[in-house]
Amino acid sequence: QVQLVESGGGLVQAGGSLRLSCAASGRTGSRYAMGWFRQAPGKEREFVAAINFSGRSTYYADSVKGRFTISRDNAKNTVYLQMNSLKPEDTAVYYCAARESASTWYRREYEYHDWGQGTQVTVSS
Repeated sequence: QVQLVESGGGLVQAGGSLRLSCAASGRTGSRYAMGWFRQAPGKEREFVAAINFSGRSTYYADSVKGRFTISRDNAKNTVYLQMNSLKPEDTAVYYCAARESASTWYRREYEYHDWGQGTQVTVSS
């Protein structure tokens, strides 16, 4: 099991940028695929982006493709989500998630075993 702590959320105007971080602790010696999800008020949690252990393979939801970038620094046990050209519809609580995997990424909630507590992102119009 790995513990995840998100940070970097906040209030930003439409068109602005934020960078979220997710720091992992615990069984960080294992290889983990990482993902970002978000949940807007009154909506189900949805997939945002995923990255494999090496960082060479990524996958994005269509709604964020070209605007968001997921990356990771395994030496720091941290994964990032750079969010540019933010829109009001990006407002949500953002969660990072992890599961042990040496090769691929995952995009479904049930495929992840460990979750952070979330960080709020609010985009004003």
